[in-house]
Amino acid sequence: MNQEAVPTVPARSKTFVQKILFAGIATLFLILIFSYYPFLKNSPVSAAVIPNKKDTSEFETAPKRFEPSLSYKEKMTHIINGDSSGKWKIKESEPLPGAILPYKRIIAFYGNLYSKNMGILGELPKQEVLDKLMKEVKAWEEADTVMQVQPALHYIAVTAQGSPGTGNKYRLRMPFSQIDSVLKMAEKINAIVFLDIQVALSTLEEEVPQLEKYLKLPNVHLGIDPEFSMKGGQKPGSVIGVFDAADINYASGYLQKIVKANNLPPKILVVHRFTQGMVKNYKNIKTMPEVQVVMHMDGWGFPAKKVNTYRQFIYKEPVEYTGFKLFYKNDTKGNGRLLTYKELLNLKPQPVYIQYQ
Repeated sequence: MNQEAVPTVPARSKTFVQKILFAGIATLFLILIFSYYPFLKNSPVSAAVIPNKKDTSEFETAPKRFEPSLSYKEKMTHIINGDSSGKWKIKESEPLPGAILPYKRIIAFYGNLYSKNMGILGELPKQEVLDKLMKEVKAWEEADTVMQVQPALHYIAVTAQGSPGTGNKYRLRMPFSQIDSVLKMAEKINAIVFLDIQVALSTLEEEVPQLEKYLKLPNVHLGIDPEFSMKGGQKPGSVIGVFDAADINYASGYLQKIVKANNLPPKILVVHRFTQGMVKNYKNIKTMPEVQVVMHMDGWGFPAKKVNTYRQFIYKEPVEYTGFKLFYKNDTKGNGRLLTYKELLNLKPQPVYIQYQ
């Protein structure tokens, strides 16, 4: 049986076809390379894949990502100041956004606009108060370059009285016009404001809600003073008063609700203290992200006495942050003097709230 012949390509013809195909593929490859080259030139990885690339100005001039100079842990380490007792610890979680502490040290002027005897805030004309405060702020910035400084006005919005007054509560609520005046003062120097309460024969449950419209403002915080909390019905000033942890927790809880309801940054609660008995059951004081608690050493006297008070009643019973008061007049009676910035910064932990009266 005859087999049909199978056509074949001559060897010379096959070589010619291969050359044509190779030339076409090479041309197509070059076209692809040149069409891709502009992208390759501008690609951020091109410097890594193209050897001897000299033009790196694009990378040299790119802005660096901002990193904070000090983290929360580093700030807290600075404040704890080498204390090895274990009483003062760094929390595992950072404060909520907008928190002032521990990122700034607060420098506050304390007093009442109706009285020249209750503190520097009411002693001098308003502009002189602000000028003097800003001088203290600058001095603190120079004394501790790690901490930024936040100026503050600490206004006694409810004052204990020597007479019963309305409702026989021995306390006087300041008119809102006076609080408004303090807020206007604070605005001039970008200061925060603390409204302080001396309940006398009243209670925090009665007094704190009266200030709610101000506490809803992001720059207004709260101070409470157990010295004038007369739970036994005594006349204010006759004995040193007391707050229990439950009282402090009420104030914190009230602030927490305001923060959550109004989407505010954390509030600061300052609690005055200069004796053991002024604050009961400190271990039951609750801390919460929405409220930063400052236990504030409020005693006056010569430097060694004040430092001892701080160590006995603030350091030994830790809550969260600490404060320290300086009295322009009472601390300097006789041969007394104000503690220096260095002496205060040597305390363990360092106070993050400094109040001048």
